Amino acid sequence: MTAVLLRDAPARIHYAPRLRRPEAAEGRPRVVIVGAGFGGLSAARALARAPVDVTLIDKRNYHLFQPLLYQVATAGLSPADIASPIRGILAGQANARVLMGKVTGIDREGRQVLIGERRVPYDYLVIATGARHAYFGKDEWEPFAPGLKKIEDATDIRRRILLAFEQAETEPDPVERQRLLSFVIVGGGPTGVELAGAIAELSKVALARDFRSIDPRSARVILVQSGERLLPVFPPRLSEAARKSLERLGVEVRLGHPVSECGESAVRVGPDVIDTRTVIWAAGVAASPAAKWLQAEKDRADRVKVDANLNLPGDPRIFVIGDTALAVDSRGNPLPGLAPVAKQQGAYVAARIAARVTQDLDIGPFVYHHLGNLATVGRKAAVADFGFLRLQGSIAWLLWGVVHVLFLIGFRNRVAVLLDWIWAYLTFQRGSRLITGVKG
Repeated sequence: MTAVLLRDAPARIHYAPRLRRPEAAEGRPRVVIVGAGFGGLSAARALARAPVDVTLIDKRNYHLFQPLLYQVATAGLSPADIASPIRGILAGQANARVLMGKVTGIDREGRQVLIGERRVPYDYLVIATGARHAYFGKDEWEPFAPGLKKIEDATDIRRRILLAFEQAETEPDPVERQRLLSFVIVGGGPTGVELAGAIAELSKVALARDFRSIDPRSARVILVQSGERLLPVFPPRLSEAARKSLERLGVEVRLGHPVSECGESAVRVGPDVIDTRTVIWAAGVAASPAAKWLQAEKDRADRVKVDANLNLPGDPRIFVIGDTALAVDSRGNPLPGLAPVAKQQGAYVAARIAARVTQDLDIGPFVYHHLGNLATVGRKAAVADFGFLRLQGSIAWLLWGVVHVLFLIGFRNRVAVLLDWIWAYLTFQRGSRLITGVKG
């Protein structure tokens, strides 16, 4: 998931069946939702008025606003600014409970979700377990090129970036010093573009006067994209605008060559070897092990193939949504792994379950309403594509900020992020430059 974000507009999307009578006289149907990301949380909240009992399972106790995770990785925000406790979010929902645990399997015949030795029965199951970063068969690269999917990833990347500057400050060898001050981001999608811009601003502005033996402004930031342009989901004109904005920040953009080797001290991009101690992976994702749990058909990215109703084929009681699902649009093209897709799918499956429970079966197939894409490139630079309207520069940047603040969960988080951004804009500083997770 990424920082490309426009939330669905509830006024335009109606999945609200009329509630009639419970499906089972002996008890309320049990809906189990696995995963508290955008899709799972959307489904749980949409079932608030349905005559069902909802159990939301996640291995963490918080919902993470992933589109701003890169700002934690680049010292712009603290983790608490973009995460909210799941129990707090659902505290006012009487028909919902939260279980913290790691799902290890699903017993389809017995209709049970397995959490180790524990079994959680269900009448309807929603799988919304998201995705992890993938290395296209080169998993041995992961220790040298961490991805960015969770808070632990972000704080680890932040530690690596800030430690690189600290170590360069005391490094006598100029070759090793330059290696420490070289940062390679692999992947030219929204996450890679936003990371590259943020690291460039960190080195050239926020850290510029903090060191005595090195000049942080001499740091190299290299963005590697195997395709011919950045942000391939955007129109070519906006992709080019993003490239030019990054280059104005001093980012070196390498297009048309994938990474072929990755190690502790260097990466190979096409014919070139780039010496670096810090590589960040933003090039690919793979779905969770849900396909294995369900013994279901999947694609190369491990996404579960679903039907037009987001059901597991042949099992109308199991739904798979978000990054875990391979759902297609009316043209047969896979839906992108974006927050709005997951949110709309969560609302849809909640409405479909409510319709089943109340025997109001007039819910049609899922239709995704795409409202646009946004990506920020740096200070006062962003691109926005709404189809009928395409923006770049300061206006797109302001719009990007407004959208992200509005759709954070929780008033406290909105205020904290807004104040942090105002402070950073006025002072050119970043307030979360903490090196954590280092022993000794």
